[in-house]
Amino acid sequence: MTQLNPLTVAVQMDPMEGIKIAGDSTFHIMLAGQARGHRLYHYLAHDLTFREGRVLAKARPVHVQKVDGDHFAYGPEEMIDLGRDVDVVLMRQDPPFDLSYITATHLLERVQDETLVVNDPASVRNAPEKLFVLDYARFMPPTMITRDLAEVRSFLAEHGEIVVKPLYGNGGVAVFHVGKNGANLSSLVELFNASWVEPFMVQAFIPGVAEGDKRIVLIDGEVAGAVNRIPGAGEIRSNLAVGGSAAKTVLTDKEREICAAMGPELKRRGLLFVGIDVIGGEWLTEINVTSPTGIVSIEAFDGTDTGGLIWDAIDARLAARVAA
Repeated sequence: MTQLNPLTVAVQMDPMEGIKIAGDSTFHIMLAGQARGHRLYHYLAHDLTFREGRVLAKARPVHVQKVDGDHFAYGPEEMIDLGRDVDVVLMRQDPPFDLSYITATHLLERVQDETLVVNDPASVRNAPEKLFVLDYARFMPPTMITRDLAEVRSFLAEHGEIVVKPLYGNGGVAVFHVGKNGANLSSLVELFNASWVEPFMVQAFIPGVAEGDKRIVLIDGEVAGAVNRIPGAGEIRSNLAVGGSAAKTVLTDKEREICAAMGPELKRRGLLFVGIDVIGGEWLTEINVTSPTGIVSIEAFDGTDTGGLIWDAIDARLAARVAA
């Protein structure tokens, strides 16, 4: 694809100091953009300001390089207008998906007529990982969302083993496997209800998770690659952040069916970079739209340029805007 002129890109993400560059997808996207000549700014979500009809960000120009401990250099801080001064905003801060996150989506939504925001902030707000996936329940393991202990007990009795996890969690945090005897189930439900105001998710346990939890990346609705994440010893969680390991993989026919079913809707919603999670080659568990990861591992195993594909998709979106 022919690249557009160099772009000015504002990246809304977590602090640069804390990222682990070996596997961080946002950092990888920034490297790929910089290689194309794009000018990068970095800012945090709490650096956003709405003033007199404009959305501003206290941001700093940033240069990135793949050197541990010396992976970024800032220029002087500037107050930039996200509608007038930049071509693209990458909304890439990690969850929790809380009121602060939701507020950022509302503010960024106000610049969309002038600037391309990736992913579309309204769609991100309306597609939290463990709720948007319910649109594709036919591909999911048996699932319930509740705060009711009696309902959880009934679900456990029906399915034998279950997994309990927060509705807005991330990175595999607070994911529990409950066995057939239901030991400590009541205490676990009490803990969830005391810790979060929203209900929690309960799913039938899929033994196939021992062979891995596949992360499939879709770019503008098309499959870009996949990586299998294998749980560590004594774990059911396969997230790389909690000790899972990555392995090369290919898609099953069922996984391709899942991707084909959701791809057009992802594209329609402006969800340009999405990561879905599939267990056992057939069970869809999450659709990650806030800050999906996985592209570094995919490129390492498959030799693809996933970061470049993301910028190609951004170029195509910008060209379509111009044509319209």
